[in-house]
Amino acid sequence: MALLAYVLVTLESGSEREVCRKIAQFDEVVEVNELYGEYDVIIKVRVEKLPQLDAFLTEKLRAIPDVYLTATMIVAEQYKE
Repeated sequence: MALLAYVLVTLESGSEREVCRKIAQFDEVVEVNELYGEYDVIIKVRVEKLPQLDAFLTEKLRAIPDVYLTATMIVAEQYKE
């Protein structure tokens, strides 16, 4: 069973669209949405195991220079997709 997580991202101002296009290219990413509000982007991520999520966050997402802050929420139970 795959692990599903949502990642909220705060970016440097003005970089939203460029960063969203980069994030959308990662294999782990199911969905990317630009937001208005406290966070700039929400990402839906699907991986097989927790170490893959860790690698995605540290080696891919947080390696993007304009990513300022992330908040990750791992889904405990999914009722409808």
